[in-house]
Amino acid sequence: MLGIRFIKTQPTTYVLQYKGGKVVREGTGLSFFYYGPTSTLVAIPVGSKDEGYIFEQVTADFQTVTVQGQVAWRVSEPRKLAAMLNYALTAGGASYASDDPEKLSPRIVKVIEVLSKQAVKDLGLKDALRAADTVAASVMAALRRHPEIGSLGLEILGVSVIAIKPTPETSRALEAEAREAILKAADDAVFLRRNAAVENERAIRESELDTDIAVEQKKRAIRETQMEAEASVQRKQHELRHAAMEADVSLEETRKAFVTRNAENTRTLAEAESHRLVAVMKALHDADPKIVQALASAGMQPNQLIAQAFGGIAEKAEKIGQLNMSPDLLQALLTATTTPPLALARKGG
Repeated sequence: MLGIRFIKTQPTTYVLQYKGGKVVREGTGLSFFYYGPTSTLVAIPVGSKDEGYIFEQVTADFQTVTVQGQVAWRVSEPRKLAAMLNYALTAGGASYASDDPEKLSPRIVKVIEVLSKQAVKDLGLKDALRAADTVAASVMAALRRHPEIGSLGLEILGVSVIAIKPTPETSRALEAEAREAILKAADDAVFLRRNAAVENERAIRESELDTDIAVEQKKRAIRETQMEAEASVQRKQHELRHAAMEADVSLEETRKAFVTRNAENTRTLAEAESHRLVAVMKALHDADPKIVQALASAGMQPNQLIAQAFGGIAEKAEKIGQLNMSPDLLQALLTATTTPPLALARKGG
Protein backbone atom coordinates (compact mmCIF):
# COMPACT_ATOMS: atom_id res chain seq x y z
CA MET A 1 0.00 0.00 0.00
CA LEU A 2 1.60 3.19 -1.23
CA GLY A 3 4.86 1.09 -1.54
CA ILE A 4 5.40 0.65 2.18
CA ARG A 5 6.42 -2.88 3.11
CA PHE A 6 7.41 -4.79 6.25
CA ILE A 7 10.20 -7.30 6.68
CA LYS A 8 11.02 -9.55 9.57
CA THR A 9 14.25 -11.58 9.59
CA GLN A 10 15.65 -14.46 11.65
CA PRO A 11 18.47 -13.99 14.15
CA THR A 12 20.78 -15.85 11.72
CA THR A 13 20.06 -13.45 8.86
CA TYR A 14 22.01 -10.27 8.39
CA VAL A 15 19.94 -7.55 6.67
CA LEU A 16 21.30 -4.48 4.91
CA GLN A 17 18.94 -1.71 3.69
CA TYR A 18 20.34 0.35 0.88
CA LYS A 19 18.86 3.67 -0.09
CA GLY A 20 20.47 5.96 -2.56
CA GLY A 21 23.50 3.65 -2.73
CA LYS A 22 24.14 3.88 0.96
CA VAL A 23 23.45 1.50 3.83
CA VAL A 24 20.83 3.09 6.05
CA ARG A 25 20.11 0.09 8.24
CA GLU A 26 21.81 -3.23 8.94
CA GLY A 27 21.90 -5.99 11.50
CA THR A 28 20.73 -9.46 12.32
CA GLY A 29 17.15 -10.37 13.18
CA LEU A 30 15.75 -6.90 12.24
CA SER A 31 12.08 -6.14 11.73
CA PHE A 32 11.11 -2.85 10.12
CA PHE A 33 9.00 -1.07 7.57
CA TYR A 34 10.60 0.30 4.47
CA TYR A 35 9.60 2.08 1.33
CA GLY A 36 9.93 -0.42 -1.47
CA PRO A 37 10.40 1.79 -4.54
CA THR A 38 13.47 3.49 -3.09
CA SER A 39 14.96 0.71 -0.92
CA THR A 40 17.02 -2.36 -1.68
CA LEU A 41 17.24 -5.12 0.90
CA VAL A 42 20.12 -7.51 1.11
CA ALA A 43 19.65 -10.61 3.30
CA ILE A 44 22.71 -12.69 4.04
CA PRO A 45 22.44 -15.87 6.17
CA VAL A 46 25.19 -15.78 8.80
CA GLY A 47 24.43 -19.08 10.46
CA SER A 48 26.82 -22.03 9.99
CA LYS A 49 26.31 -24.36 7.08
CA ASP A 50 27.53 -27.82 6.28
CA GLU A 51 28.35 -28.74 2.73
CA GLY A 52 29.32 -32.21 1.63
CA TYR A 53 31.68 -32.89 -1.20
CA ILE A 54 33.01 -35.82 -3.16
CA PHE A 55 35.50 -35.77 -6.01
CA GLU A 56 38.24 -37.79 -7.60
CA GLN A 57 41.93 -37.12 -7.24
CA VAL A 58 45.08 -38.73 -8.61
CA THR A 59 47.89 -39.92 -6.32
CA ALA A 60 51.61 -39.71 -6.93
CA ASP A 61 51.61 -43.22 -8.43
CA PHE A 62 48.82 -42.24 -10.87
CA GLN A 63 46.03 -44.04 -9.06
CA THR A 64 42.56 -42.53 -8.89
CA VAL A 65 41.03 -42.10 -5.47
CA THR A 66 37.73 -40.67 -4.31
CA VAL A 67 37.87 -38.03 -1.60
CA GLN A 68 34.68 -37.67 0.38
CA GLY A 69 34.14 -35.19 3.16
CA GLN A 70 32.31 -32.23 4.59
CA VAL A 71 33.04 -28.54 5.24
CA ALA A 72 31.40 -26.27 7.83
CA TRP A 73 31.45 -22.53 7.24
CA ARG A 74 29.67 -19.29 8.03
CA VAL A 75 29.60 -15.66 6.83
CA SER A 76 31.64 -13.61 9.26
CA GLU A 77 31.73 -10.35 7.30
CA PRO A 78 28.38 -9.82 5.53
CA ARG A 79 29.38 -6.51 3.91
CA LYS A 80 32.29 -8.18 2.07
CA LEU A 81 30.01 -10.94 0.81
CA ALA A 82 27.37 -8.39 -0.20
CA ALA A 83 29.99 -6.54 -2.17
CA MET A 84 31.13 -9.72 -3.98
CA LEU A 85 27.83 -11.50 -4.58
CA ASN A 86 24.26 -10.34 -5.18
CA TYR A 87 22.17 -11.24 -2.14
CA ALA A 88 19.50 -8.61 -2.91
CA LEU A 89 15.86 -9.56 -2.33
CA THR A 90 13.11 -9.18 -4.87
CA ALA A 91 10.57 -6.40 -4.53
CA GLY A 92 8.27 -8.58 -2.48
CA GLY A 93 11.16 -9.75 -0.26
CA ALA A 94 10.22 -13.40 -0.69
CA SER A 95 13.29 -14.54 -2.68
CA TYR A 96 16.64 -13.50 -4.02
CA ALA A 97 16.84 -11.44 -7.15
CA SER A 98 19.75 -13.56 -8.56
CA ASP A 99 21.23 -17.05 -8.24
CA ASP A 100 24.47 -15.84 -6.65
CA PRO A 101 23.56 -17.19 -3.21
CA GLU A 102 23.41 -20.67 -4.73
CA LYS A 103 26.93 -20.31 -6.18
CA LEU A 104 28.65 -19.71 -2.86
CA SER A 105 28.78 -23.34 -1.71
CA PRO A 106 30.09 -24.70 -5.05
CA ARG A 107 32.81 -22.06 -5.01
CA ILE A 108 33.92 -23.22 -1.57
CA VAL A 109 33.83 -26.85 -2.72
CA LYS A 110 35.93 -25.96 -5.77
CA VAL A 111 38.52 -24.37 -3.55
CA ILE A 112 38.54 -27.49 -1.35
CA GLU A 113 38.91 -29.66 -4.44
CA VAL A 114 41.98 -27.74 -5.54
CA LEU A 115 43.50 -27.82 -2.08
CA SER A 116 42.83 -31.54 -1.63
CA LYS A 117 44.41 -32.20 -5.00
CA GLN A 118 47.55 -30.47 -3.81
CA ALA A 119 47.47 -32.54 -0.61
CA VAL A 120 46.99 -35.88 -2.38
CA LYS A 121 49.24 -35.50 -5.42
CA ASP A 122 52.45 -36.09 -3.43
CA LEU A 123 51.15 -39.22 -1.71
CA GLY A 124 51.26 -42.78 -2.93
CA LEU A 125 48.08 -44.80 -3.14
CA LYS A 126 48.52 -46.67 0.13
CA ASP A 127 49.67 -43.55 1.95
CA ALA A 128 46.74 -41.54 0.55
CA LEU A 129 44.24 -44.17 1.70
CA ARG A 130 45.53 -43.76 5.24
CA ALA A 131 45.93 -39.95 5.13
CA ALA A 132 42.34 -38.76 5.66
CA ASP A 133 43.16 -36.80 8.80
CA THR A 134 46.32 -35.37 7.26
CA VAL A 135 44.47 -34.20 4.12
CA ALA A 136 41.68 -32.67 6.22
CA ALA A 137 44.14 -30.73 8.39
CA SER A 138 46.08 -29.57 5.32
CA VAL A 139 42.91 -28.40 3.54
CA MET A 140 41.65 -26.66 6.69
CA ALA A 141 44.87 -24.71 7.15
CA ALA A 142 45.00 -23.77 3.45
CA LEU A 143 41.35 -22.61 3.44
CA ARG A 144 41.91 -20.25 6.32
CA ARG A 145 44.77 -18.66 4.40
CA HIS A 146 43.09 -18.71 1.02
CA PRO A 147 42.57 -15.16 -0.40
CA GLU A 148 39.22 -15.97 -2.07
CA ILE A 149 37.74 -17.19 1.20
CA GLY A 150 38.92 -14.01 2.91
CA SER A 151 37.58 -11.74 0.17
CA LEU A 152 34.13 -13.32 0.46
CA GLY A 153 34.07 -12.63 4.21
CA LEU A 154 33.74 -16.31 5.09
CA GLU A 155 34.94 -18.21 8.15
CA ILE A 156 35.80 -21.89 7.79
CA LEU A 157 34.62 -23.69 10.91
CA GLY A 158 35.93 -27.12 10.02
CA VAL A 159 36.91 -29.50 7.27
CA SER A 160 36.61 -33.25 7.57
CA VAL A 161 37.56 -36.03 5.19
CA ILE A 162 35.24 -38.95 5.76
CA ALA A 163 36.97 -41.39 3.43
CA ILE A 164 39.55 -41.69 0.70
CA LYS A 165 38.68 -44.69 -1.45
CA PRO A 166 40.31 -46.23 -4.52
CA THR A 167 38.45 -47.34 -7.61
CA PRO A 168 36.67 -50.73 -7.42
CA GLU A 169 39.35 -52.41 -9.55
CA THR A 170 42.15 -50.97 -7.45
CA SER A 171 40.24 -51.85 -4.30
CA ARG A 172 39.96 -55.47 -5.41
CA ALA A 173 43.65 -55.50 -6.28
CA LEU A 174 44.53 -54.07 -2.88
CA GLU A 175 42.20 -56.55 -1.25
CA ALA A 176 43.90 -59.34 -3.17
CA GLU A 177 47.30 -58.02 -2.17
CA ALA A 178 46.22 -57.66 1.41
CA ARG A 179 44.59 -61.07 1.30
CA GLU A 180 47.75 -62.59 -0.11
CA ALA A 181 49.76 -60.79 2.53
CA ILE A 182 47.41 -62.10 5.21
CA LEU A 183 47.63 -65.61 3.76
CA LYS A 184 51.40 -65.29 3.56
CA ALA A 185 51.43 -64.09 7.16
CA ALA A 186 49.25 -67.08 8.04
CA ASP A 187 51.63 -69.39 6.16
CA ASP A 188 54.56 -67.75 7.90
CA ALA A 189 52.80 -68.22 11.22
CA VAL A 190 52.19 -71.90 10.39
CA PHE A 191 55.81 -72.24 9.30
CA LEU A 192 57.04 -70.54 12.44
CA ARG A 193 54.77 -72.71 14.56
CA ARG A 194 55.94 -75.86 12.81
CA ASN A 195 59.52 -74.67 12.97
CA ALA A 196 59.06 -73.94 16.66
CA ALA A 197 57.55 -77.41 17.09
CA VAL A 198 60.51 -78.94 15.24
CA GLU A 199 62.93 -76.90 17.35
CA ASN A 200 61.13 -77.98 20.50
CA GLU A 201 61.19 -81.60 19.33
CA ARG A 202 64.89 -81.27 18.55
CA ALA A 203 65.49 -79.74 21.95
CA ILE A 204 63.56 -82.60 23.55
CA ARG A 205 65.53 -85.19 21.58
CA GLU A 206 68.79 -83.46 22.46
CA SER A 207 67.73 -83.43 26.09
CA GLU A 208 66.87 -87.14 25.88
CA LEU A 209 70.20 -87.87 24.20
CA ASP A 210 72.02 -85.83 26.83
CA THR A 211 70.14 -87.80 29.48
CA ASP A 212 71.06 -91.10 27.79
CA ILE A 213 74.69 -89.98 27.53
CA ALA A 214 74.68 -88.98 31.20
CA VAL A 215 73.11 -92.33 32.13
CA GLU A 216 75.69 -94.23 30.04
CA GLN A 217 78.49 -92.22 31.58
CA LYS A 218 77.12 -92.99 35.03
CA LYS A 219 76.81 -96.68 34.13
CA ARG A 220 80.36 -96.67 32.77
CA ALA A 221 81.58 -94.97 35.94
CA ILE A 222 79.74 -97.62 37.98
CA ARG A 223 81.25 -100.41 35.84
CA GLU A 224 84.71 -98.89 36.18
CA THR A 225 84.19 -98.63 39.93
CA GLN A 226 83.01 -102.26 40.03
CA MET A 227 85.97 -103.35 37.89
CA GLU A 228 88.34 -101.45 40.13
CA ALA A 229 86.70 -103.04 43.18
CA GLU A 230 86.90 -106.51 41.57
CA ALA A 231 90.52 -105.87 40.62
CA SER A 232 91.22 -104.75 44.17
CA VAL A 233 89.50 -107.86 45.51
CA GLN A 234 91.47 -110.03 43.08
CA ARG A 235 94.68 -108.31 44.13
CA LYS A 236 93.76 -108.90 47.77
CA GLN A 237 92.93 -112.55 47.03
CA HIS A 238 96.17 -112.95 45.10
CA GLU A 239 98.06 -111.39 47.97
CA LEU A 240 96.23 -113.67 50.39
CA ARG A 241 96.99 -116.74 48.24
CA HIS A 242 100.58 -115.62 47.92
CA ALA A 243 100.77 -115.08 51.65
CA ALA A 244 99.12 -118.49 52.20
CA MET A 245 101.55 -120.09 49.79
CA GLU A 246 104.43 -118.39 51.54
CA ALA A 247 102.98 -119.59 54.87
CA ASP A 248 102.59 -123.12 53.45
CA VAL A 249 106.13 -123.03 52.10
CA SER A 250 107.34 -121.79 55.44
CA LEU A 251 105.28 -124.46 57.19
CA GLU A 252 106.59 -127.14 54.83
CA GLU A 253 110.10 -125.92 55.33
CA THR A 254 109.50 -125.97 59.09
CA ARG A 255 107.95 -129.44 58.81
CA LYS A 256 110.80 -130.61 56.58
CA ALA A 257 113.27 -129.25 59.06
CA PHE A 258 111.33 -130.98 61.85
CA VAL A 259 111.21 -134.30 59.98
CA THR A 260 114.89 -134.00 59.13
CA ARG A 261 115.73 -133.23 62.73
CA ASN A 262 113.38 -136.01 63.94
CA ALA A 263 115.00 -138.46 61.52
CA GLU A 264 118.40 -137.39 62.71
CA ASN A 265 117.24 -137.79 66.32
CA THR A 266 115.73 -141.18 65.52
CA ARG A 267 118.89 -142.23 63.71
CA THR A 268 120.94 -141.00 66.63
CA LEU A 269 118.67 -142.93 69.07
CA ALA A 270 118.84 -146.02 66.87
CA GLU A 271 122.60 -145.79 66.71
CA ALA A 272 122.71 -145.34 70.44
CA GLU A 273 120.37 -148.30 70.95
CA SER A 274 122.44 -150.33 68.49
CA HIS A 275 125.57 -149.50 70.40
CA ARG A 276 123.80 -150.43 73.65
CA LEU A 277 122.56 -153.75 72.25
CA VAL A 278 126.00 -154.46 70.83
CA ALA A 279 127.48 -153.78 74.24
CA VAL A 280 124.82 -155.97 75.95
CA MET A 281 125.30 -158.73 73.44
CA LYS A 282 129.05 -158.56 73.96
CA ALA A 283 128.43 -158.71 77.66
CA LEU A 284 126.05 -161.73 77.35
CA HIS A 285 128.13 -163.54 74.73
CA ASP A 286 130.12 -165.46 77.25
CA ALA A 287 127.32 -165.82 79.84
CA ASP A 288 125.32 -169.02 80.60
CA PRO A 289 122.10 -169.14 78.55
CA LYS A 290 120.10 -170.22 81.54
CA ILE A 291 121.27 -167.23 83.48
CA VAL A 292 120.35 -165.00 80.57
CA GLN A 293 116.96 -166.69 80.37
CA ALA A 294 116.45 -166.28 84.06
CA LEU A 295 117.37 -162.63 83.81
CA ALA A 296 114.99 -162.24 80.91
CA SER A 297 112.23 -163.88 82.96
CA ALA A 298 112.54 -161.31 85.67
CA GLY A 299 109.60 -159.00 85.57
CA MET A 300 107.61 -161.11 83.10
CA GLN A 301 103.87 -161.45 83.31
CA PRO A 302 102.43 -164.74 84.55
CA ASN A 303 101.07 -165.74 81.17
CA GLN A 304 104.48 -165.07 79.66
CA LEU A 305 106.11 -167.25 82.31
CA ILE A 306 103.55 -170.03 81.64
CA ALA A 307 104.31 -169.81 77.96
CA GLN A 308 107.99 -170.02 78.72
CA ALA A 309 107.41 -173.06 80.96
CA PHE A 310 105.47 -174.83 78.25
CA GLY A 311 108.32 -174.02 75.90
CA GLY A 312 110.74 -175.77 78.28
CA ILE A 313 108.38 -178.75 78.48
CA ALA A 314 108.29 -178.84 74.72
CA GLU A 315 112.04 -178.91 74.57
CA LYS A 316 112.05 -182.01 76.90
CA ALA A 317 109.11 -183.67 75.19
CA GLU A 318 111.12 -186.72 74.18
CA LYS A 319 111.89 -187.38 77.83
CA ILE A 320 108.31 -187.00 79.04
CA GLY A 321 106.28 -190.13 78.60
CA GLN A 322 102.74 -188.79 79.04
CA LEU A 323 101.42 -185.34 80.06
CA ASN A 324 97.77 -184.94 80.86
CA MET A 325 96.24 -181.46 81.05
CA SER A 326 92.61 -181.17 81.97
CA PRO A 327 90.43 -178.24 80.89
CA ASP A 328 90.20 -177.11 84.47
CA LEU A 329 94.00 -176.93 84.59
CA LEU A 330 94.10 -174.86 81.42
CA GLN A 331 91.38 -172.63 82.75
CA ALA A 332 93.22 -172.24 85.97
CA LEU A 333 96.45 -171.53 84.13
CA LEU A 334 94.76 -168.90 82.05
CA THR A 335 93.07 -167.27 84.97
CA ALA A 336 95.80 -167.58 87.57
CA THR A 337 98.03 -164.68 86.88
CA THR A 338 99.54 -164.43 90.36
CA THR A 339 100.40 -168.10 91.07
CA PRO A 340 103.99 -169.02 90.33
CA PRO A 341 104.35 -171.22 87.27
CA LEU A 342 106.25 -173.97 89.05
CA ALA A 343 103.56 -174.35 91.68
CA LEU A 344 100.91 -174.62 88.98
CA ALA A 345 103.02 -177.23 87.18
CA ARG A 346 103.31 -179.32 90.30
CA LYS A 347 99.66 -179.04 90.99
CA GLY A 348 98.81 -180.13 87.48
CA GLY A 349 101.28 -183.07 87.57
